Amino acid sequence: MTNAIVAEGLVKKYGKVTALDGMSLSVPQGSVLALLGPNGAGKTTTVRVLTTLLTPDAGRAVVAGCDVVKEARRLRSYIGLSGQYAAVDEHLTGAENLEMVGRLYHLGGKRSKARARELIERFDLVDAADRPVKGYSGGMRRRIDLAGALVADPPVLFLDEPTTGLDPRARTQLWDVISELVKGGSTLLLTTQYMEEADRLADQVMVVDHGRPIAHGTADELKDQVGGNRIELTVTDRGELATAQETLAWFAVGAMQTDPESLRVTVPVANGPEALREALGRLAGQGITVRDAGMRRPTMDDVYLTLTGHEVPGTDQTAPEKETAR
Repeated sequence: MTNAIVAEGLVKKYGKVTALDGMSLSVPQGSVLALLGPNGAGKTTTVRVLTTLLTPDAGRAVVAGCDVVKEARRLRSYIGLSGQYAAVDEHLTGAENLEMVGRLYHLGGKRSKARARELIERFDLVDAADRPVKGYSGGMRRRIDLAGALVADPPVLFLDEPTTGLDPRARTQLWDVISELVKGGSTLLLTTQYMEEADRLADQVMVVDHGRPIAHGTADELKDQVGGNRIELTVTDRGELATAQETLAWFAVGAMQTDPESLRVTVPVANGPEALREALGRLAGQGITVRDAGMRRPTMDDVYLTLTGHEVPGTDQTAPEKETAR
């Protein structure tokens, strides 16, 4: 399968700070790669290099068959970018914003207006099309921004934390739109702070830290890497929590997690159902009352925490950001 995005050994420094330290990745045509990582991991810097907003200090990258440095001008007609902050003119209407983008892509007035109306309908913004964007909600702004990235119908899209700050309903709506784009054959690289987003949208997930990849695979492969099964068990009495921990430690194949507030213990185990049955038997034999118990697979939150040692991140702040091109 042809790769729509290829990066090899990208290096980018800001003074003494190394934002990218040998970043390499590839994204097959028609697939989705999600970049996960803590603040300052280099996710946004990667996107800026791949979209020609930054020139790497070393390494090379090819997007849609174009070298991002040598053929930057040509490449811009093949990509769409939606940054962390909606790049819209608040004083223009939604339709006018999209028409303006079309003219910047040299689509001409008639085609720009027709394309704007197509996208207004696609993103369910018909009722707001002729209202100034300054009156839009956060979710509507994100939709009009994403629509702007699609005006020229680019084969490759870059979405830098596309749903940050949205409420759950607006986030789900935008996920549906992104899923439709991928089904239509678009290639997508996205950065995200939401583990569920990567789990739901991405064919491949790459965890990055300190400007380089530290893990790469499908969501299921990464979950298997940190331990395939977990016993999650809650006791009824705080005084029994320590004894439950000691008992469950016999079955642990990795670090246990204990939440004293909820009286819950989570234990990675090698053989799930059998370990759960034996653990419950031992706890019952010691007179410990279990309020709730079950097996679960690790979540992407577990993967992230295990691989990076960080909690789930906020926005990437590798360097001051201001998108100057779409």
